[in-house]
Amino acid sequence: MLIKENIDTADQMMTTAGSLALVGPPPSRDATVVKRLRDAGAVILGKTNLSEWANFRSFHSSSGWSGRGGQTCNPYALDRNPCGSSSGSGAAVAANFCAAALGTETDGSIVCPSSTNGVVGIKPTVGLSSRAGVVPISHSQDTVGPMARTVADAAIVLSALAGVDSRDGATEASAGRFLADYTRCLDLDGLKGARIGIPRKSYYGYSEEMDKIAEEAVRAMRDAGAVIVDPADIPTAQEINSDPAEFEVLLYEFKADLNAYLATRRDLPVRTLAQLIEFNEVHAEEELKYFGQEIFLLAEEKGPLTEQVYLDALERSHRLSRQEGLDAIMDQHQLDALVAPTGSPAWPTDLVNGDHYLGGSSSPAAMAGYPLITVPAGYSFGLPIGITFMGRAFSEPTLIKLAYAFEQVTRARRPPRFLNTIDY
Repeated sequence: MLIKENIDTADQMMTTAGSLALVGPPPSRDATVVKRLRDAGAVILGKTNLSEWANFRSFHSSSGWSGRGGQTCNPYALDRNPCGSSSGSGAAVAANFCAAALGTETDGSIVCPSSTNGVVGIKPTVGLSSRAGVVPISHSQDTVGPMARTVADAAIVLSALAGVDSRDGATEASAGRFLADYTRCLDLDGLKGARIGIPRKSYYGYSEEMDKIAEEAVRAMRDAGAVIVDPADIPTAQEINSDPAEFEVLLYEFKADLNAYLATRRDLPVRTLAQLIEFNEVHAEEELKYFGQEIFLLAEEKGPLTEQVYLDALERSHRLSRQEGLDAIMDQHQLDALVAPTGSPAWPTDLVNGDHYLGGSSSPAAMAGYPLITVPAGYSFGLPIGITFMGRAFSEPTLIKLAYAFEQVTRARRPPRFLNTIDY
Protein backbone atom coordinates (compact mmCIF):
# COMPACT_ATOMS: atom_id res chain seq x y z
CA MET A 1 0.00 0.00 0.00
CA LEU A 2 0.90 3.65 -0.39
CA ILE A 3 -0.02 6.35 2.12
CA LYS A 4 -0.90 9.97 1.46
CA GLU A 5 1.94 12.16 2.66
CA ASN A 6 -0.13 13.97 5.28
CA ILE A 7 -0.43 10.77 7.37
CA ASP A 8 2.20 10.09 10.03
CA THR A 9 4.47 7.07 9.82
CA ALA A 10 7.09 6.38 12.49
CA ASP A 11 9.78 5.15 10.11
CA GLN A 12 12.28 6.79 7.76
CA MET A 13 9.58 8.59 5.76
CA MET A 14 8.79 12.22 6.45
CA THR A 15 5.27 13.60 6.84
CA THR A 16 5.20 17.10 5.34
CA ALA A 17 1.73 17.55 3.76
CA GLY A 18 3.79 18.47 0.68
CA SER A 19 5.32 21.53 2.32
CA LEU A 20 9.04 22.27 2.52
CA ALA A 21 8.34 23.80 5.93
CA LEU A 22 7.86 20.33 7.46
CA VAL A 23 10.90 18.71 5.86
CA GLY A 24 12.86 17.23 8.74
CA PRO A 25 12.71 14.38 11.23
CA PRO A 26 9.81 11.94 10.72
CA PRO A 27 7.02 11.64 13.30
CA SER A 28 7.72 9.59 16.40
CA ARG A 29 4.46 7.63 16.20
CA ASP A 30 2.36 6.00 13.49
CA ALA A 31 -1.03 7.47 12.76
CA THR A 32 -3.69 5.12 14.12
CA VAL A 33 -4.80 4.14 10.60
CA VAL A 34 -1.21 3.22 9.71
CA LYS A 35 -0.80 1.13 12.86
CA ARG A 36 -4.02 -0.71 12.06
CA LEU A 37 -2.85 -1.41 8.52
CA ARG A 38 0.48 -2.75 9.76
CA ASP A 39 -1.30 -4.88 12.39
CA ALA A 40 -3.49 -6.30 9.60
CA GLY A 41 -0.40 -7.30 7.64
CA ALA A 42 -0.18 -4.45 5.13
CA VAL A 43 3.20 -3.52 3.68
CA ILE A 44 3.65 0.26 3.44
CA LEU A 45 5.67 0.82 0.26
CA GLY A 46 5.92 4.59 0.50
CA LYS A 47 4.02 7.86 0.45
CA THR A 48 2.18 9.70 -2.29
CA ASN A 49 2.35 13.31 -3.38
CA LEU A 50 -0.69 15.45 -2.66
CA SER A 51 -2.07 18.89 -3.21
CA GLU A 52 -0.01 20.82 -0.67
CA TRP A 53 -1.78 21.22 2.68
CA ALA A 54 -4.60 19.11 1.24
CA ASN A 55 -5.46 21.96 -1.15
CA PHE A 56 -6.22 24.42 1.63
CA ARG A 57 -3.69 27.16 0.92
CA SER A 58 -4.94 29.11 -2.10
CA PHE A 59 -8.03 29.66 -4.23
CA HIS A 60 -5.85 29.40 -7.37
CA SER A 61 -3.94 26.19 -6.70
CA SER A 62 -3.19 23.42 -9.16
CA SER A 63 -4.45 20.18 -7.68
CA GLY A 64 -1.68 17.62 -7.29
CA TRP A 65 1.08 20.21 -6.85
CA SER A 66 3.20 20.53 -3.74
CA GLY A 67 6.40 22.38 -2.98
CA ARG A 68 8.07 19.14 -2.00
CA GLY A 69 6.73 16.79 -4.67
CA GLY A 70 5.99 18.98 -7.68
CA GLN A 71 3.03 18.23 -9.97
CA THR A 72 1.32 14.84 -10.00
CA CYS A 73 0.13 13.67 -13.44
CA ASN A 74 -2.95 11.75 -14.45
CA PRO A 75 -1.95 8.31 -15.80
CA TYR A 76 -4.73 8.33 -18.41
CA ALA A 77 -3.31 11.48 -20.03
CA LEU A 78 -0.19 12.96 -18.50
CA ASP A 79 -1.13 16.54 -19.32
CA ARG A 80 -4.43 16.18 -17.43
CA ASN A 81 -4.95 16.93 -13.77
CA PRO A 82 -5.35 14.12 -11.18
CA CYS A 83 -7.62 16.27 -8.98
CA GLY A 84 -6.94 16.73 -5.28
CA SER A 85 -5.99 16.59 -2.68
CA SER A 86 -5.34 12.83 -2.58
CA SER A 87 -4.03 13.13 -6.12
CA GLY A 88 -0.96 10.93 -5.77
CA SER A 89 -2.97 8.18 -4.10
CA GLY A 90 -5.49 8.09 -6.94
CA ALA A 91 -2.81 8.19 -9.64
CA ALA A 92 -0.70 5.51 -7.93
CA VAL A 93 -3.60 3.07 -7.60
CA ALA A 94 -4.67 3.64 -11.21
CA ALA A 95 -1.10 3.10 -12.41
CA ASN A 96 -0.79 -0.23 -10.53
CA PHE A 97 1.98 1.08 -8.29
CA CYS A 98 0.20 -0.48 -5.30
CA ALA A 99 -2.75 -2.67 -4.39
CA ALA A 100 -4.48 0.22 -2.62
CA ALA A 101 -3.72 3.58 -1.06
CA LEU A 102 -4.97 5.81 1.72
CA GLY A 103 -6.42 9.22 1.02
CA THR A 104 -7.96 11.89 3.20
CA GLU A 105 -11.02 14.00 2.48
CA THR A 106 -12.46 17.21 3.84
CA ASP A 107 -14.62 17.94 0.80
CA GLY A 108 -13.96 15.93 -2.35
CA SER A 109 -10.35 14.97 -1.78
CA ILE A 110 -10.88 11.19 -1.98
CA VAL A 111 -13.76 11.01 -4.43
CA CYS A 112 -12.54 13.57 -6.99
CA PRO A 113 -9.08 11.99 -7.54
CA SER A 114 -10.67 8.56 -7.50
CA SER A 115 -13.06 9.63 -10.27
CA THR A 116 -10.51 11.39 -12.47
CA ASN A 117 -8.00 8.54 -12.08
CA GLY A 118 -10.57 5.78 -12.70
CA VAL A 119 -10.52 4.03 -9.33
CA VAL A 120 -12.85 3.31 -6.41
CA GLY A 121 -12.76 5.67 -3.44
CA ILE A 122 -14.53 5.36 -0.10
CA LYS A 123 -14.92 8.53 1.94
CA PRO A 124 -16.07 7.14 5.31
CA THR A 125 -18.43 8.71 7.80
CA VAL A 126 -16.54 11.16 10.01
CA GLY A 127 -15.66 9.08 13.07
CA LEU A 128 -15.50 5.69 11.34
CA SER A 129 -11.73 5.94 10.85
CA SER A 130 -9.31 7.72 13.15
CA ARG A 131 -7.66 11.03 12.24
CA ALA A 132 -5.02 10.77 14.99
CA GLY A 133 -1.63 11.45 13.43
CA VAL A 134 -3.07 13.03 10.28
CA VAL A 135 -2.26 16.61 9.26
CA PRO A 136 -5.68 18.25 9.65
CA ILE A 137 -7.94 20.76 8.04
CA SER A 138 -11.16 20.26 9.99
CA HIS A 139 -12.13 17.92 12.81
CA SER A 140 -15.77 18.35 11.71
CA GLN A 141 -15.17 17.08 8.18
CA ASP A 142 -11.80 15.29 7.90
CA THR A 143 -11.84 11.54 7.33
CA VAL A 144 -9.38 8.88 6.11
CA GLY A 145 -10.40 6.28 3.53
CA PRO A 146 -9.22 3.73 0.99
CA MET A 147 -8.64 4.13 -2.74
CA ALA A 148 -8.40 0.93 -4.79
CA ARG A 149 -9.10 -0.51 -8.22
CA THR A 150 -12.14 -2.48 -7.06
CA VAL A 151 -14.88 -2.13 -4.48
CA ALA A 152 -13.77 -5.42 -2.93
CA ASP A 153 -10.21 -4.17 -2.38
CA ALA A 154 -11.49 -0.91 -0.90
CA ALA A 155 -13.79 -2.87 1.44
CA ILE A 156 -10.86 -4.98 2.64
CA VAL A 157 -8.85 -1.87 3.52
CA LEU A 158 -11.82 -0.15 5.18
CA SER A 159 -12.21 -3.21 7.43
CA ALA A 160 -8.72 -2.60 8.79
CA LEU A 161 -9.29 1.14 9.32
CA ALA A 162 -12.66 1.22 11.06
CA GLY A 163 -13.19 1.37 14.79
CA VAL A 164 -12.98 3.36 18.01
CA ASP A 165 -9.66 5.06 18.81
CA SER A 166 -8.91 6.70 22.15
CA ARG A 167 -6.70 9.21 20.31
CA ASP A 168 -9.67 10.56 18.31
CA GLY A 169 -12.82 11.29 20.28
CA ALA A 170 -14.97 11.46 17.13
CA THR A 171 -14.58 7.71 16.70
CA GLU A 172 -16.64 7.06 19.82
CA ALA A 173 -19.69 7.58 17.61
CA SER A 174 -18.74 4.48 15.62
CA ALA A 175 -19.02 2.13 18.62
CA GLY A 176 -21.45 -0.62 17.67
CA ARG A 177 -21.87 0.86 14.18
CA PHE A 178 -18.77 -0.34 12.33
CA LEU A 179 -18.08 -3.75 10.83
CA ALA A 180 -14.95 -5.82 11.33
CA ASP A 181 -15.32 -7.13 7.77
CA TYR A 182 -16.93 -4.95 5.11
CA THR A 183 -16.44 -7.64 2.47
CA ARG A 184 -19.61 -9.22 3.94
CA CYS A 185 -21.47 -6.42 2.12
CA LEU A 186 -20.32 -7.43 -1.37
CA ASP A 187 -23.59 -8.54 -2.98
CA LEU A 188 -23.99 -9.16 -6.71
CA ASP A 189 -27.74 -8.55 -6.36
CA GLY A 190 -27.30 -5.48 -4.18
CA LEU A 191 -29.24 -3.17 -6.50
CA LYS A 192 -32.37 -5.32 -6.65
CA GLY A 193 -35.19 -3.46 -4.93
CA ALA A 194 -32.87 -0.66 -3.74
CA ARG A 195 -34.42 2.80 -3.75
CA ILE A 196 -32.01 5.21 -5.46
CA GLY A 197 -32.63 8.94 -5.62
CA ILE A 198 -31.24 11.20 -8.36
CA PRO A 199 -30.45 14.72 -7.05
CA ARG A 200 -30.38 16.59 -10.35
CA LYS A 201 -30.49 20.15 -9.05
CA SER A 202 -26.88 21.45 -8.75
CA TYR A 203 -25.24 18.05 -9.29
CA TYR A 204 -26.03 17.42 -12.95
CA GLY A 205 -25.82 19.70 -15.96
CA TYR A 206 -22.35 21.28 -15.75
CA SER A 207 -20.68 18.83 -18.18
CA GLU A 208 -22.40 17.23 -21.18
CA GLU A 209 -19.84 14.43 -21.30
CA MET A 210 -20.39 13.66 -17.64
CA ASP A 211 -24.18 13.77 -17.98
CA LYS A 212 -24.16 11.19 -20.77
CA ILE A 213 -22.22 8.72 -18.67
CA ALA A 214 -24.35 9.43 -15.60
CA GLU A 215 -27.55 8.70 -17.55
CA GLU A 216 -26.08 5.39 -18.71
CA ALA A 217 -25.21 4.58 -15.09
CA VAL A 218 -28.77 5.29 -13.94
CA ARG A 219 -30.14 3.04 -16.70
CA ALA A 220 -27.75 0.27 -15.64
CA MET A 221 -28.99 0.52 -12.04
CA ARG A 222 -32.62 0.42 -13.16
CA ASP A 223 -31.90 -2.60 -15.36
CA ALA A 224 -30.27 -4.28 -12.35
CA GLY A 225 -33.50 -3.94 -10.38
CA ALA A 226 -33.12 -0.64 -8.57
CA VAL A 227 -36.14 1.59 -8.00
CA ILE A 228 -35.07 4.97 -9.39
CA VAL A 229 -36.65 8.07 -7.85
CA ASP A 230 -35.95 10.86 -10.32
CA PRO A 231 -35.66 13.64 -9.43
CA ALA A 232 -34.90 13.47 -5.74
CA ASP A 233 -33.39 16.89 -5.27
CA ILE A 234 -31.65 17.86 -2.04
CA PRO A 235 -33.87 20.72 -0.78
CA THR A 236 -30.92 22.84 0.36
CA ALA A 237 -28.65 22.19 -2.64
CA GLN A 238 -28.43 25.82 -3.71
CA GLU A 239 -27.85 27.03 -0.15
CA ILE A 240 -25.12 24.42 0.34
CA ASN A 241 -23.38 25.80 -2.74
CA SER A 242 -23.77 29.46 -1.85
CA ASP A 243 -23.78 29.70 1.95
CA PRO A 244 -20.35 30.59 3.44
CA ALA A 245 -20.94 28.39 6.51
CA GLU A 246 -18.74 25.48 5.42
CA PHE A 247 -15.75 27.66 4.53
CA GLU A 248 -16.11 29.64 7.77
CA VAL A 249 -16.00 26.40 9.75
CA LEU A 250 -12.95 25.19 7.85
CA LEU A 251 -11.04 28.43 8.41
CA TYR A 252 -11.61 28.36 12.17
CA GLU A 253 -10.89 24.64 12.55
CA PHE A 254 -7.83 24.69 10.30
CA LYS A 255 -6.03 27.21 12.49
CA ALA A 256 -6.94 25.45 15.75
CA ASP A 257 -6.43 21.90 14.51
CA LEU A 258 -3.19 22.56 12.61
CA ASN A 259 -1.62 24.34 15.57
CA ALA A 260 -2.57 21.38 17.77
CA TYR A 261 -1.06 18.91 15.28
CA LEU A 262 2.18 20.88 14.89
CA ALA A 263 2.59 20.83 18.67
CA THR A 264 3.00 17.04 18.40
CA ARG A 265 5.91 17.41 15.95
CA ARG A 266 8.46 18.54 18.50
CA ASP A 267 11.54 18.31 16.25
CA LEU A 268 10.28 20.73 13.61
CA PRO A 269 11.14 24.46 13.69
CA VAL A 270 7.67 25.45 12.44
CA ARG A 271 5.09 25.10 15.21
CA THR A 272 2.17 27.37 14.26
CA LEU A 273 0.19 28.54 11.24
CA ALA A 274 1.71 32.01 11.69
CA GLN A 275 5.18 30.52 11.40
CA LEU A 276 4.14 28.59 8.28
CA ILE A 277 2.98 31.81 6.66
CA GLU A 278 6.33 33.40 7.47
CA PHE A 279 8.22 30.37 6.13
CA ASN A 280 6.36 30.58 2.82
CA GLU A 281 7.14 34.27 2.49
CA VAL A 282 10.84 33.64 3.09
CA HIS A 283 10.83 30.69 0.65
CA ALA A 284 8.47 32.29 -1.87
CA GLU A 285 10.46 31.14 -4.90
CA GLU A 286 9.90 27.50 -3.97
CA GLU A 287 6.50 27.67 -2.24
CA LEU A 288 4.64 30.63 -3.75
CA LYS A 289 5.91 30.44 -7.34
CA TYR A 290 2.58 29.38 -8.85
CA PHE A 291 -0.06 30.45 -6.31
CA GLY A 292 -0.31 32.20 -2.97
CA GLN A 293 -1.45 31.46 0.57
CA GLU A 294 -4.55 33.62 0.87
CA ILE A 295 -6.49 30.85 2.64
CA PHE A 296 -3.71 30.63 5.25
CA LEU A 297 -3.98 34.37 5.82
CA LEU A 298 -7.76 34.19 6.24
CA ALA A 299 -7.46 31.31 8.72
CA GLU A 300 -4.78 33.06 10.76
CA GLU A 301 -7.19 35.96 11.34
CA LYS A 302 -9.71 33.67 13.07
CA GLY A 303 -10.12 33.50 16.83
CA PRO A 304 -10.80 30.54 19.13
CA LEU A 305 -13.50 27.91 18.55
CA THR A 306 -15.58 29.48 21.30
CA GLU A 307 -16.46 32.44 19.07
CA GLN A 308 -20.14 32.72 18.22
CA VAL A 309 -19.43 33.26 14.54
CA TYR A 310 -17.84 29.80 14.38
CA LEU A 311 -20.54 28.12 16.45
CA ASP A 312 -23.30 29.63 14.31
CA ALA A 313 -21.57 28.59 11.09
CA LEU A 314 -21.12 25.01 12.35
CA GLU A 315 -24.77 24.75 13.33
CA ARG A 316 -25.87 26.13 9.94
CA SER A 317 -23.53 23.84 8.01
CA HIS A 318 -24.87 20.76 9.79
CA ARG A 319 -28.51 21.82 9.53
CA LEU A 320 -28.34 22.58 5.79
CA SER A 321 -26.58 19.32 4.98
CA ARG A 322 -28.24 16.98 7.49
CA GLN A 323 -31.77 17.70 8.77
CA GLU A 324 -32.81 19.99 5.91
CA GLY A 325 -30.62 18.32 3.27
CA LEU A 326 -29.65 14.66 2.92
CA ASP A 327 -31.82 13.38 5.75
CA ALA A 328 -34.84 15.31 4.48
CA ILE A 329 -34.78 13.96 0.93
CA MET A 330 -33.94 10.41 2.03
CA ASP A 331 -36.80 10.43 4.53
CA GLN A 332 -39.24 11.88 1.99
CA HIS A 333 -38.66 9.09 -0.54
CA GLN A 334 -37.42 6.33 1.81
CA LEU A 335 -34.16 6.11 -0.11
CA ASP A 336 -31.27 3.73 0.37
CA ALA A 337 -28.87 6.13 -1.34
CA LEU A 338 -28.56 9.14 -3.60
CA VAL A 339 -26.52 8.86 -6.81
CA ALA A 340 -24.84 11.69 -8.70
CA PRO A 341 -21.85 12.14 -11.00
CA THR A 342 -18.65 12.51 -8.97
CA GLY A 343 -17.33 15.23 -11.28
CA SER A 344 -16.35 16.16 -14.82
CA PRO A 345 -13.53 14.62 -16.85
CA ALA A 346 -10.03 15.73 -15.86
CA TRP A 347 -9.00 19.21 -17.03
CA PRO A 348 -5.56 20.12 -18.44
CA THR A 349 -3.14 20.92 -15.65
CA ASP A 350 -2.55 24.68 -15.54
CA LEU A 351 0.03 25.96 -13.07
CA VAL A 352 -0.49 29.54 -14.30
CA ASN A 353 -4.26 29.86 -13.78
CA GLY A 354 -4.96 26.95 -11.43
CA ASP A 355 -7.70 24.34 -11.57
CA HIS A 356 -10.46 24.44 -14.19
CA TYR A 357 -12.98 22.85 -11.85
CA LEU A 358 -16.54 22.60 -13.21
CA GLY A 359 -18.40 21.00 -10.31
CA GLY A 360 -18.93 17.98 -8.10
CA SER A 361 -21.32 16.30 -5.69
CA SER A 362 -19.21 15.91 -2.54
CA SER A 363 -20.24 18.96 -0.50
CA PRO A 364 -23.53 17.81 1.10
CA ALA A 365 -21.93 14.69 2.57
CA ALA A 366 -18.74 16.59 3.41
CA MET A 367 -20.61 19.17 5.47
CA ALA A 368 -22.79 16.49 7.08
CA GLY A 369 -19.89 14.14 7.81
CA TYR A 370 -21.71 11.38 5.88
CA PRO A 371 -20.14 8.69 3.65
CA LEU A 372 -19.52 8.58 -0.11
CA ILE A 373 -18.34 5.89 -2.49
CA THR A 374 -17.30 6.65 -6.06
CA VAL A 375 -17.01 3.92 -8.70
CA PRO A 376 -15.77 4.17 -12.32
CA ALA A 377 -18.79 4.63 -14.60
CA GLY A 378 -17.38 5.40 -18.04
CA TYR A 379 -14.97 7.38 -20.16
CA SER A 380 -14.99 10.57 -22.20
CA PHE A 381 -12.20 10.79 -24.79
CA GLY A 382 -10.38 8.18 -22.72
CA LEU A 383 -10.74 10.13 -19.44
CA PRO A 384 -12.49 8.38 -16.53
CA ILE A 385 -15.71 9.59 -14.93
CA GLY A 386 -17.06 8.18 -11.68
CA ILE A 387 -20.51 7.93 -10.13
CA THR A 388 -21.03 8.66 -6.42
CA PHE A 389 -23.27 6.79 -3.97
CA MET A 390 -24.10 8.88 -0.90
CA GLY A 391 -26.08 8.03 2.21
CA ARG A 392 -26.65 8.59 5.92
CA ALA A 393 -24.07 8.40 8.70
CA PHE A 394 -22.50 4.92 9.04
CA SER A 395 -24.38 3.59 6.00
CA GLU A 396 -21.16 2.17 4.51
CA PRO A 397 -22.58 -1.39 4.40
CA THR A 398 -25.47 -0.26 2.20
CA LEU A 399 -23.29 1.92 -0.02
CA ILE A 400 -20.71 -0.83 -0.50
CA LYS A 401 -23.47 -3.27 -1.45
CA LEU A 402 -24.87 -0.87 -4.05
CA ALA A 403 -21.49 0.20 -5.39
CA TYR A 404 -20.29 -3.39 -5.75
CA ALA A 405 -23.42 -4.47 -7.61
CA PHE A 406 -23.07 -1.47 -9.95
CA GLU A 407 -19.40 -2.23 -10.53
CA GLN A 408 -20.10 -5.87 -11.36
CA VAL A 409 -22.98 -5.03 -13.70
CA THR A 410 -21.09 -2.37 -15.65
CA ARG A 411 -17.43 -3.43 -15.35
CA ALA A 412 -16.62 0.02 -16.67
CA ARG A 413 -13.02 0.43 -15.50
CA ARG A 414 -10.22 0.31 -18.08
CA PRO A 415 -6.53 0.62 -17.11
CA PRO A 416 -4.62 3.77 -18.09
CA ARG A 417 -2.33 3.98 -21.14
CA PHE A 418 -0.09 6.84 -19.94
CA LEU A 419 -0.79 8.93 -23.03
CA ASN A 420 0.92 12.30 -23.32
CA THR A 421 -2.48 13.82 -24.09
CA ILE A 422 -5.98 12.55 -24.85
CA ASP A 423 -7.13 11.04 -28.12
CA TYR A 424 -9.44 13.60 -29.75
